[in-house]
Amino acid sequence: MEKSVYKVTDVQNNFDPDLRKIIKTKKQVAIIPVGSLEQHGAHLPVSTDSDIVTEVAKRVAKKCNLLLLPTVTYGVSFEHAPFFNLSVTSTTLQNQMVDICRSLGENNIRKIIILNGHHGNQEALSGIAGKISKTSRVKVFVISYWHHMSQEFDHAGFVETSLMLAVSSKVRMGLARKGLVIDKMPPRQKSKISKLASTHFIRATKTGVWGDPTKATKKDGSMILSEIVRNIAKKVSKLPY
Repeated sequence: MEKSVYKVTDVQNNFDPDLRKIIKTKKQVAIIPVGSLEQHGAHLPVSTDSDIVTEVAKRVAKKCNLLLLPTVTYGVSFEHAPFFNLSVTSTTLQNQMVDICRSLGENNIRKIIILNGHHGNQEALSGIAGKISKTSRVKVFVISYWHHMSQEFDHAGFVETSLMLAVSSKVRMGLARKGLVIDKMPPRQKSKISKLASTHFIRATKTGVWGDPTKATKKDGSMILSEIVRNIAKKVSKLPY
């Protein structure tokens, strides 16, 4: 894996005097990556969602000159039981993110982007902007990164495995196996199985893999990653302050 050098204001690797100066001298926009810790088949680590969203956030932060916050790695992944997951409830995740956003507001940061890396987090994150707006002038925008690529997303399949090959050295391709593929299913069956997966992922997929990771490549992952970053950067540039 090639190491990238990011010239971004990374909060967790910075110092109080420098951060106070940065915030004071210009309008800062913060980005908070939110991932999960859950099973991703036998070939991807449980940190997959967090690893991918962290890399996307770093690149968007560099491109848009954002204040990069540490990744929130605990998400809402109960649907993956009995396979491994470390989960918090939707209420817990939402309350934590509300507190973080309010704290950023107290530090004079008025615009916050929450970059979501896990489908199960969406419900918890969707209500944050409304809660914040009632008591603060802070504006919060939630972006789920997979909505900004042309490929149809999967879970530990071709797309996610390719992305991990592009951002991590932790992929075990020798253990990659084809999982649930729904391309040729009729719409009604697709809808039914997607609904089942949202609450009992293993019952829907059997192996915990949605898609076929066996043909994933680092090259494909780099192309998909670039598309995601480019499209999110465009969206960020148009968000009101």
